[in-house]
Amino acid sequence: MSNRWILGLLLLGTASAQPTPTLTVITHDSFALDKKLVAGFEAANRVHVQLLKGGDAGELLNKLILTRAAPIADVVYGLDNTLLPRAQAAGILSAYTSPAAAKIPAAYRLGDGTLLTTVDTGYVALNYDKAAFAKTGLPLPTTLAQLATPTYARLTVVESPATSSPGAALLLATVQQLGQDGALNWWRTARQGGMKVVRGWEQAYNQEFTLYGGKYPIVLSYASSPAAEVYFSTGKLKDAPSANLFLPGTTFLQLEGAGLLKGSKQAVLARKFVDFMLSAPVQADFPNRMWVYPSLPETPLSEVWKYAQKPQVSPTPSELLARSAALVDAWVTGVLRK
Repeated sequence: MSNRWILGLLLLGTASAQPTPTLTVITHDSFALDKKLVAGFEAANRVHVQLLKGGDAGELLNKLILTRAAPIADVVYGLDNTLLPRAQAAGILSAYTSPAAAKIPAAYRLGDGTLLTTVDTGYVALNYDKAAFAKTGLPLPTTLAQLATPTYARLTVVESPATSSPGAALLLATVQQLGQDGALNWWRTARQGGMKVVRGWEQAYNQEFTLYGGKYPIVLSYASSPAAEVYFSTGKLKDAPSANLFLPGTTFLQLEGAGLLKGSKQAVLARKFVDFMLSAPVQADFPNRMWVYPSLPETPLSEVWKYAQKPQVSPTPSELLARSAALVDAWVTGVLRK
C-alpha cells in the first residue's frame, strides 16, 4: 500500500473521529417543539442540539445577563417585546436577519428585527373559570378598578412583572391605560385586596387556577388558553371551560423571538437554527404545542383555534416598551416591596 493511501486513510479516520458539535439553545420553561423536527435539524446540519430551560422569560433574561462574560448558550428563544430593550441595553445579542424574516408583517417585528427575529405572537389576557363563576353567581368584573376591589382581587392570580413576560405585559398594559402612577397604585390596591402574584405562568395557570385545583378562578394567561383546554381534553370537551376577560388595560400583544447570543462559538449553526424556527414545519407545529400564533401569517391553524379570541389591541408603542425595564424597577420598589 502506498504512503499516499496510508495518509488518506489516516486523514479519513481523523475526520470521522471528529466530535459532533453541540448547539445550545436556551428557552423559557414553556417552550415545546416536536422532537422529530429537532432531530431533522440535527441530521441536516450534523449537530447535536442541547435545549436548556431557563425559567420564565424574565428569569431567562436575568441568567443571560449574569453569564454574558461566559455565555451559557448559542441561541435564545423566548425573549419578547417587553424584554428586548433590556437585552439590547445589556449587549447580550448579536445582530442577524434571517432571509425568512421578510415574510413577517412589519407590525410584528421586534425592534428593527436585527437582534430578535419574531417567531410567534400571542395575546396576554385574563382568563376565568366559567364553572367557578356560574357556581357563585358573581358577575364578571368589567373594569380594572373593579378587579382591584377585594371582591375580585382575592379571586385573581397574576405573574410577577419582575420574573415573567406575561406579568411584564400586564404591567405595560396597565401603564398604557392608567399612566405610571395610576398603574402602580392599581397594583398596590389589588395586592392589598388579595390578588396573588407568583413567579411564572406555569405556577399561575397549572397550580393556582381553579381548573387545576387552585383557589383562583381568574388567571393571567393567554387569549388562546380556552382553545388549549379543548384540545388537551382529547375530544371530551365540546366547549372551553375557561373564557377570556378582555378588560380595558389588561390585554397585550406579545411578540416572542429567537436570537443569537454574543460570544457564541457556533455562530453559523446558530443562524441556521433561527432560520429553522421560521421554517414552515416549525411554524405549523407551534400553534397546537405552545398555543401561540405563528409569525408567518400564511401558516394554517387547526379547527380548535375557533375557541381562541383575538382582542382589539394594537402593538404597544415603542416609547412605552423602551421604558419597560424602568417600569419593572418602579414596580419592584413601589409595589413588591411595599
